[in-house]
Amino acid sequence: MKLIISPAKKMRMDTDTLPWNSLPHFMDKAESLYSKLQSMSYLELKELWHCSDAITAQNVERLQRLDLHSCLTPAILAYEGIQYQYMAPGVFTQGQYDYVQQHLRILSGLYGVLRPFDGVIPYRLEMQARLRLAEHVDLYGFWGDAIARHLYQDTDCIINLASREYSLCVSRYLKPGTRFITCVFGEEQGGRIREKGTLCKMARGEMIRYLAETGGDRPEALQEFSRLNYRFSPRFSDDANYVFLLSANSG
Repeated sequence: MKLIISPAKKMRMDTDTLPWNSLPHFMDKAESLYSKLQSMSYLELKELWHCSDAITAQNVERLQRLDLHSCLTPAILAYEGIQYQYMAPGVFTQGQYDYVQQHLRILSGLYGVLRPFDGVIPYRLEMQARLRLAEHVDLYGFWGDAIARHLYQDTDCIINLASREYSLCVSRYLKPGTRFITCVFGEEQGGRIREKGTLCKMARGEMIRYLAETGGDRPEALQEFSRLNYRFSPRFSDDANYVFLLSANSG
C-alpha cells in the first residue's frame, strides 16, 4: 500500500535537522525541467507561476543560486503547507519515519515522485503549469504514465490523499487488478458531499500522522480514523472512495 499526497507551494531549506539519504528517482527528468526554468526570463516565469513580484523574485533567485545536487533537504521536511503542518513530521519518532519512508510518496511537478528522505531544494512548479518542453505542451504530457508505472512497481494499492491536480498523474493510468482509493473529507449537504479546501488539507495531513502512529498497512485500517471530528461513512463510501464526514453528519 502506498499513500500519495500533493506537495506544497511554500518550501524551506533545512540541512541540519535530518539527513537526506537518496536522490529522487527521476533525476534526469528533473534536470531537464530545471534547466528549462533556468533558461526562462523573469516575465516568462512570473506568467508560468501566476504569482506576485515578491514570490517571483524569490524563486528566480533560487533558480540562479541552487542546483539539484547541493544543500538538499529531506522532502518530508521541505514542504510547509497546511497538510504538512498537520502531519507534523518534525516530531515523528524513528518508527514513524520508517513507516512514511516505506508507504508515503509525494507527487511533484519538478521531481515526479518523492520518497520522504529524498533530497530536494525549494522550487516552484505546479503540476498544472503549462510548461512546454520538447513536444510536450504541459507537465501532464511530459510526465505521461511514468509516475504511475513507477508507483505500481511496488504496490497494487494506492491510497489517494492528493489533490486532483496531482492524482490525475496516477488515476489516468490505472492497471487492471490494482486498487486506487480516494479519501474524501467533507460534510453532507442535501445528500451530497461538500469538501472545503483547508479542512481537506488538514485532514489529509492528520490521516498520514494517524497511519504513521498506528502502522496501518492495509486500506481497511483507514476506516478507523476518527480525528478532527471526522468519521468513516459506510453509507457514502465504496471500494474506490473512502468518505469521512464531520462527526455530526457521519452515517
